[in-house]
Amino acid sequence: MKNTIEKRLLELGVELPEPGKAVANYVPCVETGNLLITSGQLPMKDGRLMAMGLLGRELGTEAGKLAAKWCAVNVLAQAQAALGDLERIRRIVKITVFVASTPDYIEQHVVANGASDFLVAALGDKGRHARSAVGTASLPMNAPVEIEAIIEID
Repeated sequence: MKNTIEKRLLELGVELPEPGKAVANYVPCVETGNLLITSGQLPMKDGRLMAMGLLGRELGTEAGKLAAKWCAVNVLAQAQAALGDLERIRRIVKITVFVASTPDYIEQHVVANGASDFLVAALGDKGRHARSAVGTASLPMNAPVEIEAIIEID
């Protein structure tokens, strides 16, 4: 069935935003062979960061999960812009989730679930992926989460 992903997004109440533009000497994503590789995506919503700060200090785990979801939404927005049709996605191969957190914060993997759960809800089995969740001291613009993705495409 055509537009299955688009229908799932509508059911989830998610409209893909205009994808962010590169702000330095890089591109938002690269297509090579049967892969689409995204640059890191921040939790942008309505043109601005929807949360800021460190997990374990300014933000709790639930806020981090929501930020991770919006990073994943922006991954799909980049894919849509690059591919023209999300149905070209064969599967999400891997995501790397960077979580800006305090040294004693240990729930980076739970924060990453916000992105993983969204991708499976939006893409079904195509959204099941390998992943890494990494704690980091800070991220650009004081973002709490950043996600990059490797996507297999047709």
